[in-house]
Amino acid sequence: MSLPGSAPGDPQPALWVITGSRGWDGSGKLDMDAPSPFAVEWIPEDALAALSLDSSKEETIDLEDLSSPGQIEVQQGPVDFPVPDTCREHGHRLSLFCCQEHKLICAQCKRLGPCQSHRSKPAEERASQLRNKIVDQCEKLQLQTAGIEKYLSDALPAKTPRVASTARTAREMIIQRLNFIRTMCDNEEQRLLEEIHAEEERAQQGILTQRAHWTEATKKLSAIRSYLVDMLTKMDDLSLIVSENKMEDRTEEAEGILEPQESEKLNFNMNCCQSPLLNRLWALSVLCYTSACESLTFDEKTMSPLLTLTENNSLKFSLKKVKDYPDGRERFDHWPNCLAVESFQKGVHMWKVNVETCGAYKLGVTYRSIARKGSGNDARLGYNPVSWIFSRYDKDFRFSHDSQHHPVELLKSPKQVGILVDMDAGELIFFDPFSCIILYSHQAKFSAPICPVFAVADESISLEK
Repeated sequence: MSLPGSAPGDPQPALWVITGSRGWDGSGKLDMDAPSPFAVEWIPEDALAALSLDSSKEETIDLEDLSSPGQIEVQQGPVDFPVPDTCREHGHRLSLFCCQEHKLICAQCKRLGPCQSHRSKPAEERASQLRNKIVDQCEKLQLQTAGIEKYLSDALPAKTPRVASTARTAREMIIQRLNFIRTMCDNEEQRLLEEIHAEEERAQQGILTQRAHWTEATKKLSAIRSYLVDMLTKMDDLSLIVSENKMEDRTEEAEGILEPQESEKLNFNMNCCQSPLLNRLWALSVLCYTSACESLTFDEKTMSPLLTLTENNSLKFSLKKVKDYPDGRERFDHWPNCLAVESFQKGVHMWKVNVETCGAYKLGVTYRSIARKGSGNDARLGYNPVSWIFSRYDKDFRFSHDSQHHPVELLKSPKQVGILVDMDAGELIFFDPFSCIILYSHQAKFSAPICPVFAVADESISLEK
């Protein structure tokens, strides 16, 4: 090999290669004592294996290829790096494998070097283990590939018609159920419209009958009055005395015509349009498609001394009065009750109460006119005509209004209780928000604004925001 600028036959300077602790000047032998023409430069030991003086192995790099990033050819086989077979420290053949250091060592390293206390094995045995491991891994990969190929050839093609069949069944089920619901709704609509029409005709006929009756009564009274006026103005004294009996008969006939009285029969009866199916469908529709809840606030001015408002806005019960509240006229002084700040006069309203940790509570609505003082029923929720209450005591649930109690059978205790009220329709519904199951529904005509009300006799409850 000639250096650039020299002619063939000219003497060439020695070529030096620095290998950490040894130098080679191109003469075919290592000279440990020969002076180096270069400054000492350290090359990492793990990079020495990559050095090669064989010009046939030089790699030519085309700079144009580097200008196209992203076009990288992936080499399929393992890269063959030259591996030294002698120990750099002792110059002996690397015939052993150190299990602790996970590297090849020579016999001298095992006897005198840092690996003398480590467990070692012959390099051939370690290589045999690695070959066996590679064989096992290849078998696993072959089995994995076979499984994937079977999945691609058998499982996936079979899923296509199965998915289509299942989707067709699902569509048919949805259509069948919706058609059934439509049929039921159509039948219920027809029935209710007929009931409403019949009730309207009944009320209108009653009004016509009353109009005819009282029109005739008016004519009779007018005739009797005209007769009596004639007696008064046209008869002399003797004739008037003789006609006294006729006057009394006419007076008695007039007294037999009573005064008109207000009658519910002349009003349209809204009970004719009550439908359990319609009520439940309406309630479920509202519960499933209405996510907005009223943001209620506990009214501390009404809070019983047995209740406290915690930092996380929970209403907590205590057997003893834990706080001295100002004894205002709005405060409940005996029963553990509390009103909400908000009240409702019209429209549809919904709120939810967390009751998971509470074993005794009352939830519902009341008029603000409810009594606040004493232990009587007028201040006890559900025992007066101004409160509508869903309550729990241990495992017993019931709805109460005006001392009328209706047991509610539940399979499990709800973690939340939702209250839905339609002021215009007079509908009050208690439901489980998680399952949208109606716990109890009640029809009521509210004659005044209503207010959410709460009572706690165990642990605590909180409002869902």
